[in-house]
Amino acid sequence: MDQAGKFTVQFWGVRGSIACPGQGTVRYGGNTSCLEVFCGDKRLIFDAGTGLRPLGDSLGNGGGPIEGNIFLSHTHFDHICGIPFFKPFYVKGNKFKVWAGHLLPKYTLQEVLANMMVEPLFPVPSKIFEPQVDYLDFRSGEELNPCEGVVIKTAPLNHPDHATGYRVEYGGRSLCYITDTGHVEGQIDEALVSFVKGADLMVYDSTYTDDEFPRYRDYGHSTWQEGVRIATAAEVKRMVIFHHDPGHDDSFMDGIAGEAEAMRPGTLVAQEGMVLEL
Repeated sequence: MDQAGKFTVQFWGVRGSIACPGQGTVRYGGNTSCLEVFCGDKRLIFDAGTGLRPLGDSLGNGGGPIEGNIFLSHTHFDHICGIPFFKPFYVKGNKFKVWAGHLLPKYTLQEVLANMMVEPLFPVPSKIFEPQVDYLDFRSGEELNPCEGVVIKTAPLNHPDHATGYRVEYGGRSLCYITDTGHVEGQIDEALVSFVKGADLMVYDSTYTDDEFPRYRDYGHSTWQEGVRIATAAEVKRMVIFHHDPGHDDSFMDGIAGEAEAMRPGTLVAQEGMVLEL
């Protein structure tokens, strides 16, 4: 495939809640949520967890200024804590837009991130990023056009303090990024089914299993089995299990991978470094 038609996603962070490096998470990874998507030569980043740091380290700056868009599902700490450690934000000439659709009218994205990088919590303020970073607030449900040929549809998700789901459409293909969201047992989310309908790839919040869910039903997260049910109802081509609980080690994730393959063949479990082409 030529560069103009490239549509890929690379997983830089696959965990939820807190980073969990260690011998038990070597194969699936311990960094929190971060995806890098290429639509042609346009870079889109989804969430800014600890996986954002190695992504930034991989970019360097030898090829000149770097541009990109970062779309946040929400601003809980595990999804934004990579921002202060993203090296491209500190390099003059780089240009990034950071988007969020869950904060208005109570907050703005710029003030939320500024409050994260304030003494005595962090040694330098977020204004150090100026003029490399623009902050863009929208309302979940709006359609975005961040760059030529790319359409991003958005939808509100069921999560404490709100969150946004994204559907990226490019070159006749579509990628849905659905994290963090909860569900009601025995009731499929018809609005979400409609939003992800026919997608080529759906990355879904699979923090828990159905057996675990009753203990955490108010936490605003879902299960891999519910993701499979949504993917099947929406005729999604392939689902990726994502936002792994930090207590689920590699062996536990191997078990999920086997069960998911039996339940819906082709279902994948996200691993750091995994690259998929749509």
